[in-house]
Amino acid sequence: MSVTERRPTKLAIIGAGSVGATLAYASLIKGVARNVVLYDINKAKVKAEALDLGHGIQFTPMGTIDGSDDIEICRDADMVAVTAGAKQDPGQSRMDLAGATIGLMEKIMPPVLEVAPDAIYMMVTNPVDVVTHAALKISGLPSNQLFGSGTVLDTSRLRYLVSRETGVAVQNVHAYIAGEHGDSEIPLWSSAIIGAAPLSDWRNAEGRGLNDADEERIADEVKNAAYSIIAGKGATNYAIGLAGARIIEAVLRDENAVLPVSSLITEYPEFGEVCMALPTIVNRHGAVSRILPPLSRAERAGLVASAESIRTTAAKFGY
Repeated sequence: MSVTERRPTKLAIIGAGSVGATLAYASLIKGVARNVVLYDINKAKVKAEALDLGHGIQFTPMGTIDGSDDIEICRDADMVAVTAGAKQDPGQSRMDLAGATIGLMEKIMPPVLEVAPDAIYMMVTNPVDVVTHAALKISGLPSNQLFGSGTVLDTSRLRYLVSRETGVAVQNVHAYIAGEHGDSEIPLWSSAIIGAAPLSDWRNAEGRGLNDADEERIADEVKNAAYSIIAGKGATNYAIGLAGARIIEAVLRDENAVLPVSSLITEYPEFGEVCMALPTIVNRHGAVSRILPPLSRAERAGLVASAESIRTTAAKFGY
């Protein structure tokens, strides 16, 4: 069956917490799938979230929303987004969540695969790179079919801050965060551009560009953004909801979009076999191929170290 002959698209979201519910909200507003379903073991919570969202369907592109504590609701989904996981508390790193979240994946993945074996799977749960690697091993799915949200959010944060610093529209800032979605992430400054100009050559009307100190400050703010938000309001949800919806859109609309998702990397021996974020072509087949931009020596060394950090944590839990 070709993509154009497929039935209306169905998105299943596992976990009706703040991230899962916001992802459903963003997906409905963007119209990325005709049918959106929420699954959570908390029946009252998932039913209430679906009902609240349903009351606003009139104001979105045509779609449906439903929620249940029965995994059957996910049957025949075209895409499954997994947001369920251990909650990150103030002061915790994403890697601190690994053990509890991997244990949850060992329970979640088998029943979901039974009802949606052909879906494209996106892991959103932190630590997303480690969880993605574990979920691949647990599921046995091909590496294109299951990937993580990676540094799509971090990249958005980076572009937002560069836009604010330069006064150029964020849509015209092209720069990536790669590696771990977390403390060892690496901004790829050497390939960053504004419009068609390398960021290193860009100057404002007063002749000022971004210097090393500016880049270091921006990178630090990106890396610590989640900690600041969690300290202030308890969780991040809006930006990751929008980022996740953008990835889902790229998959279900078969866009061949380049997004820094976290997928299994085997083609670059210097990084080893690891799930981490690189600019990746994303379409109806999932995360199909990675694009490694030119790297400075420091960026390459940083990505090697990031890959090692992810791999070390995964190995602690047998993955």
